[in-house]
Amino acid sequence: MSTPKFSPSRRAMLVATAAAVPIASIPMIKARAEGLEGIELRQYQPVFFSAAEWLFIMAACDRLIPTEGKGPGALETNVPVFIDQQLHVGLGSDIYQQGPHKVDAPATMGFQMPHAPQEVYRIGIRLAQQESQKLHGKPFEQLSAPEKDAFLTALQKNGVDFAAMGVSTLKASQFFSQMLGDTKNGYLADPMYGGNKDMKAWVAIGFPGARAAYTEWIDQHNVKYPLGPVSLSGKRA
Repeated sequence: MSTPKFSPSRRAMLVATAAAVPIASIPMIKARAEGLEGIELRQYQPVFFSAAEWLFIMAACDRLIPTEGKGPGALETNVPVFIDQQLHVGLGSDIYQQGPHKVDAPATMGFQMPHAPQEVYRIGIRLAQQESQKLHGKPFEQLSAPEKDAFLTALQKNGVDFAAMGVSTLKASQFFSQMLGDTKNGYLADPMYGGNKDMKAWVAIGFPGARAAYTEWIDQHNVKYPLGPVSLSGKRA
């Protein structure tokens, strides 16, 4: 987050994520984005986010996985569509939320929030925009790229104090982590869920998608796989 360009280490992180998690079963994906596979982002009308929240999400996704560097960015792959659709259909509805919750508990203690992902976004965006207005006199989406990166880094490191702004049950870092995780999921998921438009992310990282058989390639070590990815719906990139 310290530089505006997408460094090799960040691209490697996405490749590692794809290798470690089966694309068809990425956690927190709830339902297909019916009829939205491959839609143009500028034509999409959000169904969960308000118009103001949508501007924030678009700007944040654009900096979390920017266009610069090798491969497509989050906006090119419709990541905001994925996030909006998943929140709309009930992302995280199976999370246990009865508590007790300890906001300051170590990460090894797992989920420690009384808020569903929908609330995390509503609260997080509202407080983030308040802080952006306080620091810069304008909303997050109007900041320069370096300013956006610095602000997202502040969220990640709890440099924005949500408790001081009246919310003690959610940390800025938790909001950032939710947003970053959903951004990566949308970037790498099958296009049927709304993101990864035209399988551009899979093409960039060399992921073959949902091909049924690889028997002829099992014994061919250190040979680049020559076939493009296939989505669960059978479309080819």
